[in-house]
Formats: sequence, C-alpha cells, structure tokens
Amino acid sequence: MKTVLIVEDDPINLRVFSKILNKRGGLEVKGTENVEEVMQFAQSREVDIILMDVSLAHSVYQGQAVDGIKITQMLKADPQTADLPIILVTAHAMEGDRENFLKQSGADGYISKPVVDHKEFVAEIKRLLPDVEE
Repeated sequence: MKTVLIVEDDPINLRVFSKILNKRGGLEVKGTENVEEVMQFAQSREVDIILMDVSLAHSVYQGQAVDGIKITQMLKADPQTADLPIILVTAHAMEGDRENFLKQSGADGYISKPVVDHKEFVAEIKRLLPDVEE
C-alpha cells in the first residue's frame, strides 16, 4: 500500500485529508508538521508522496522558521529525496500563485484548499504516485 505524508499544521485539514485519502484512495496516511520527521520519512522512503502545506505556522528547522516552500526546496535539493513527489497544498490560491509556488519550490503539483472535489483530489495524488494502478 502506498503511503502519503501530509505536512499540515491544521488538525482539521489533516483529519479531512487523511479520511479522503484512506477511504477513497485506499492509501496509507502519515501526518506531521515536525520538519525533522518530514526529512526522516523522506530519506528513509517510508512515504511515497508528500502533501505539503505552504504556510506552516509552527514549523522550525535547525532553529529557523520554515514554510512548506522552504521544506520542499530542501527535499528537492537533496539527491536522496529529490525524486520524491511533492504536492503543495494551500489556501493561497490567487492568480499566478500556482506557477509562482511551483517554480519557487520545485514541487511536482499544486492543490488549492479547501478541497471540494474529493475524487479529483485523490486522482491528482495518484497521478504523481510512482507505479499506482487506477
């Protein structure tokens, strides 16, 4: 079973996304906003894809406040984790944000919150998962 890591600082969003992915997508879900844990999961390949919230209010890495863009940049810069698919998830869905965030972070996809179409949400994630049969 494929595993999705949800990096999200809102417990309600985490619960909602987990339920959708688990029930509709048949995917295993882990959740954290602890940056060390994110790095560990990615480097040990315990997860197959990461859903990364762009604005993480409480995330700190090596003494620095970091957001989802920064964490994605760190993962994409590391040869060990560069090929791990990362989808940015954000409520900042203004015109041009998608392109800007993707270019800035090197992420593989972008989903805006709130997630309304659950089927499309699962399909978007499965599209980027390595070797997943529909």
